[in-house]
Amino acid sequence: MPVLISLVNAPAAPVIDIRLLRSTAEKVLSLVGRPESELSILLVSDHEIAGLNRRFRNKKGPTNVLAFSQVEGQAIPRLPVTLLGDVVVSIDTAAREAAQENISVHSRITALLVHGILHLLGFDHERSAPDAREMAGRELDIMQELRNERRKRMTKLAINVDHVATIREARGGTEPDPVLAAGICELAGAEGIVVHLREDRRHIQDRDVTLLRQTVKTKLNLEMAAAKEIVDIALDLKPDMVTLVPEKRRELTTEGGLNVAGQKKKIKDVIAIMDKAGIPVSLFIDPAADQIKASRDAGATFVEIHTGRYAEATSRQERDKEFSLIADAAEMAFEAGLLVNAGHGLNYVNTARVAALETVEELSIGHAVMARAIFVGLDQAVREMLSLIPVD
Repeated sequence: MPVLISLVNAPAAPVIDIRLLRSTAEKVLSLVGRPESELSILLVSDHEIAGLNRRFRNKKGPTNVLAFSQVEGQAIPRLPVTLLGDVVVSIDTAAREAAQENISVHSRITALLVHGILHLLGFDHERSAPDAREMAGRELDIMQELRNERRKRMTKLAINVDHVATIREARGGTEPDPVLAAGICELAGAEGIVVHLREDRRHIQDRDVTLLRQTVKTKLNLEMAAAKEIVDIALDLKPDMVTLVPEKRRELTTEGGLNVAGQKKKIKDVIAIMDKAGIPVSLFIDPAADQIKASRDAGATFVEIHTGRYAEATSRQERDKEFSLIADAAEMAFEAGLLVNAGHGLNYVNTARVAALETVEELSIGHAVMARAIFVGLDQAVREMLSLIPVD
């Protein structure tokens, strides 16, 4: 199923993931029953697509998408039926429309690609009102099916061991040990360990993070508030990365994402300090365009998309809505040049869908794994969570 993608005088921004776009096109061809068809996709500027409109349609100005069938108008097709045709997308127009709809450019290009492929298959919304309704309905169906597709690249799993320390602190003793728990998680296949050193030290203690820095073999991610005391500890500790999170004294767990847009200067200053020390910074944010833009402007390397509202949704409609926000935010962040993680509230029921998102690098999960570990053991609980993450 050859899908050829070409950039023809396309604008330099936004970043387009060609691998992701090709994978999407292949999925669309399978969904429309043409898995063996050959498709050409051209990503161009407004100037280029305006020239095509003028030459082939006698129309002025750019449009978002054009479709050129290889067999249209031929009484007896002279080309193999596998040659479907060309879909031309203006990145300039797609970017403007994405901004107006508050979605990612990838989402908008995907919708335009589906529209163009349906045109190549003979659908035509300009022919009549019933035809327009039929085409629109098919587009919606395909877009929904694409949302449900699983990825082919494995997402990494990082385990948060805070709750092990919470149980220990409930009795004020030395057991259970979060450092030992981290080792078990790594041996079971986790590719990262996460701990949150809170200002009030309600669970993880300074000694814990020191020992974890010495023993973690994969990656140590230190969650922390942008407070001077904790910043100084992080600089001494030198974890593999830090994740800045909001922190309230009375909260049971982190409530919502960091308001980067509202405190950009403070966060930017902390990121600059960490950058100088060679420590990458992730920002834990809600799936919102303004927070992604602020995170990029502040100089973050990663964002971690807050999945709490998705995890807590009580109806399918609400869950689908929240998932769409996460998916779009992940693509927006990717387009902004950020690496993307996700976490909070994920469990053995809702994780697989988020893990299937192409742009998510890593999931951070703690409570669900530790709760499961009470019944089956920590090693088994980690392995069961890993089994939910798609692999090649």
